[in-house]
Amino acid sequence: MAQEGKPPESGSQTDATADVAPADQAGAVTPPSPLSADDEKNAQVEAAKARVTAAKEAAQKAGATAPGAPKPPVKKKEEGPKPVDASNHPLVRKLKEKFGEAVTDASEFLGQLSIRIQPSRIVEVCDALKSDPETPFNYLSDLTCVHYPDKKEAPFEVVYQLYSISKNERVRLKAAVNGEGIESVTSVWPAADWPEREVYDLFGVVFRNHPDLRRILLPPDWEGHPLRKDYPLEFVENRWTEEHLPEFTDVQKEQLEQRRAYGLEILSVPQEREVRELFRSTKEVMPKDK
Repeated sequence: MAQEGKPPESGSQTDATADVAPADQAGAVTPPSPLSADDEKNAQVEAAKARVTAAKEAAQKAGATAPGAPKPPVKKKEEGPKPVDASNHPLVRKLKEKFGEAVTDASEFLGQLSIRIQPSRIVEVCDALKSDPETPFNYLSDLTCVHYPDKKEAPFEVVYQLYSISKNERVRLKAAVNGEGIESVTSVWPAADWPEREVYDLFGVVFRNHPDLRRILLPPDWEGHPLRKDYPLEFVENRWTEEHLPEFTDVQKEQLEQRRAYGLEILSVPQEREVRELFRSTKEVMPKDK
């Protein structure tokens, strides 16, 4: 009975309850601790992973039970046009009737007619095409050559591009050539003079009865023919350079090798002679820094 009127001691459970109760009644919420927030975030991540895994398993089961849509067939790449036989071409038949076995083959590619002629009859065929009353091929638009190293018997093929000005038609003649060469067509088209000299210079094909068969691009004493496929691509010191260009010293040769190693090919063109003359006269190519 005596304790009923005694005030509660400080720090007792009664005081703690009394202190917390007003805050709870006022609606205040205790902030969550950092550990609880991390746990909640981890739980959300795990739940998302579980949903993704479940969706994958469901998709796999559905794919195993129900067949998927068939894949469209792979479209084959369309092949390009190919040469076709042109034996029945009117011009080919006309030449065969007149020259027989001299016309060995004929093909057509994208509207371009090509006829192979025996090299021994090339002048006769060209003259007949030029004087043809129906379709006179009176213009030699081009004369060139192709090198086939694998064809040992006739590695060169001389190509004649003919054009009919009045009929606006073209025809290509081809003649396989060996080391003996081929007859010149300058008697039919005088304009073949320089093209035949160019083929002679760069391929080495000899044109018999040419009025002035000599090199046209390279020096007369140059060795080799640059447009042959067995000709070396890199710059070479051949006999012509030894005879016509002064020798380099060891230092100059090293400088030349360095320039070529960096892709500076200026010394393989006519400027090479000028540079060598500068070195030879002990002049400075580039002024020294002062």
